[in-house]
Amino acid sequence: MPLALMVTASVGLAYLYWEPAVGWTRGALDAWPLLAGLWNWLQGLFAGDVRNLLAPLIVLLGATPVLAMVSLIVVAAFMSPALTRLVAERRFPALEKKRGAGMVSSIVRSVALTLAAVLALLVSVPLWLIPPLVLVLPPLIWGWLTCHVMSFDTLAEHASAEERRILMRRHRLRLLTIGIVCGYLGAAPSIVWASGLVFAAAFFILIPVAMWIYTLVFAFSALWFAHYALEALAQLRREMAASAEPATALTSVGPPPDMPVPLLPSSTPPSA
Repeated sequence: MPLALMVTASVGLAYLYWEPAVGWTRGALDAWPLLAGLWNWLQGLFAGDVRNLLAPLIVLLGATPVLAMVSLIVVAAFMSPALTRLVAERRFPALEKKRGAGMVSSIVRSVALTLAAVLALLVSVPLWLIPPLVLVLPPLIWGWLTCHVMSFDTLAEHASAEERRILMRRHRLRLLTIGIVCGYLGAAPSIVWASGLVFAAAFFILIPVAMWIYTLVFAFSALWFAHYALEALAQLRREMAASAEPATALTSVGPPPDMPVPLLPSSTPPSA
């Protein structure tokens, strides 16, 4: 269902707004006087007008992070709860559900974190011109976003708010590492977009393929976080139960039921 929803929405938006978006971008490139010399120089190197190729490329690059983040939100809202329940039923059937957060708060939090990630991506774009940073900054931002969204959604149904805070503090580095690995996996659709630039006629066929890859990567991320976070939650509850047992034992210590309670010596001296 999420994949069908995203493919339908992306194809419909492309059908309605692709030509206007490309036309507006082409007009913006023509109206930028600082690039006039660059266009004249490129015109001498290539037979066709470079702006006819550059305008669709800019629209495509602008739509890519939007599609990826919408995929993440849809997977987190629709697929992540079902996958988490599946993992819990198979591996942790006795794990109590404390429902520390609801679906509405999860969606609101996912949207807020996604907007923060978009802002971070926009701010870091000038740094992408430095070759090492273009391979580090986007996966770090994706990893941070995936870590916080998937961890929250995985623990929303089973963990209490306090347990979730403890787990996020204790396993922050490992959860971030999982998110960064998933962030690098999320770069796979870039190969599809690059193929779309070469085979422009197959662009509308490659959109569903790229959306399928995004959905597959985020579904894999949801399963990975579900297995790790639920195991960490089960371990935390075992630790809390073990630490509570000695205190319970101390409060329940008393004389055996069949042993008479010794009388304290009387302070009154015996009579003669």
